[in-house]
Amino acid sequence: MDQVSLNRSHGGMQGVYTHQSTATGTPMTFSVFVPDHAPGAKLPVLWYLSGLTCTHANVTEKGEFRGACAEAGIIFVAPDTSPRGDDVPDDEGYDFGKGAGFYVDATEAPWATHFHMRSYIEQELPALIGAEFPMADLGRQGVTGHSMGGHGALTIALRNPGRFRSVSAFAPIVSPLNCPWGKKALTGYIGADKAGWRQYDACALIEDGARLPDLLVDQGEGDNFLADQLKTQLLVDACEQAGIPATIRMQPGYDHSYYFISTFMAEHVAWHAARLR
Repeated sequence: MDQVSLNRSHGGMQGVYTHQSTATGTPMTFSVFVPDHAPGAKLPVLWYLSGLTCTHANVTEKGEFRGACAEAGIIFVAPDTSPRGDDVPDDEGYDFGKGAGFYVDATEAPWATHFHMRSYIEQELPALIGAEFPMADLGRQGVTGHSMGGHGALTIALRNPGRFRSVSAFAPIVSPLNCPWGKKALTGYIGADKAGWRQYDACALIEDGARLPDLLVDQGEGDNFLADQLKTQLLVDACEQAGIPATIRMQPGYDHSYYFISTFMAEHVAWHAARLR
């Protein structure tokens, strides 16, 4: 692991790091905020998964999480959204290829060589964080994310029962089976057989028996992707039918941007903190 930068902020240290990933076969970049803490203290970890076109930098620079994380004593980890590099295949569209890994393990050529973001997020990066940040308590983890990253947070938590004590999302893609972004990505990465898509669809996972202890979601009513891509009501219905305690808040006037995310970030951090103590 190589340190790219380290900056003092909000009574803690904001670092950016790179390492050579075995999951993707490429260098990967991620950021970690560590609040000040007593020697030997162990701090819970909150993962943040970013959305389409984003890198680790979007939330690191615009998410306004550090004050809340410092107050709560929470480590904040933000990985990239896909493998990068000259040898990594790409697509002309913003919603597929680089910046749009969809947190899946691709099985279709040419994507299967590098696009293993599920393995990277579920296995490799947590092991690296545990090894390189001894203050990180991986027995107390929460996960959140935005849009495509909200899809990632929900599906990873649903597939790994008991790993995360807290789960939230900002404007998540709740059912890739039922939206253009998801259909394009899953067809390209996984293939045309929709049976293989269900493990990457939060609503389908819930229908198939996966559960969360509870859930917090914020969605802007002014989000131009709400009707066609995000379809929040499908998650509301799935949680109600499964008996999952879910606080799904429709926020009047808010769009899909980091102006929206940063507005509610401190509330999400506090919500996670209450469950990670």
